[in-house]
Amino acid sequence: MTQHTEHAVSPTDTTGARPGAGASQPPRPWWRRPWIIPLALINIGFIVYNLTPFRELDPATAPMPPHDGFPAYYPLLLAHMAFGTIAMVTVVLQLWPHLRRTRPRVHRVSGRLYVVAAIISGVIGLIIVRFAPPIGQIGVSAATLVWIFTTTMGFIRARQGRYAQHRRWMLYSFAVVMNNVWGNIIVRGGLALPEPIDVAYLLEAARWIGWVLNLALVQWWIYHTDRRPEVQPV
Repeated sequence: MTQHTEHAVSPTDTTGARPGAGASQPPRPWWRRPWIIPLALINIGFIVYNLTPFRELDPATAPMPPHDGFPAYYPLLLAHMAFGTIAMVTVVLQLWPHLRRTRPRVHRVSGRLYVVAAIISGVIGLIIVRFAPPIGQIGVSAATLVWIFTTTMGFIRARQGRYAQHRRWMLYSFAVVMNNVWGNIIVRGGLALPEPIDVAYLLEAARWIGWVLNLALVQWWIYHTDRRPEVQPV
């Protein structure tokens, strides 16, 4: 989602990087970013697991809540999942530093795909959320609104050339989209306990814990890496 050539953010840069950042250092090889492959595998596993029940594209066999009187529900649900899948694939590319530095055009194009997919999937999600189980509706609506907002702000900051803030907002957006993975873990794990937790508590927890915890972890990571020199394709 960035343009032109690479440069190191200087102490006087207006992108929002902290003053006093050191000189740029050679980027680490991709294989020294061990979190990229697990992240990609987690996303692939989540996508396959959640899309498999819809492989026949038949509403009669798909797991869905009642939606009487709203015939557009099923096609909207499929569109929501399709664009959500695009978002989860492209967000991995956005977080890959090696790709951003060596293939800035791929980073830029995949970033725009992510923004479009996230906003469309999020808006559709807000339309169909009223058919979700009543428990957790507020949580999933809040997460979706935060996802749309952070993604939009990330795109705006990139267009403004404020790349440190662009990075921050896109990390927030990543934190929210990965909430879905936590949701499955919380519900499935809670039901698998020797003394299963009431599913109502699990559903409510799944709609809140994931994205709130992820945002806290991302904020910690931002503080942890705040003084690192920024090398951005601009």
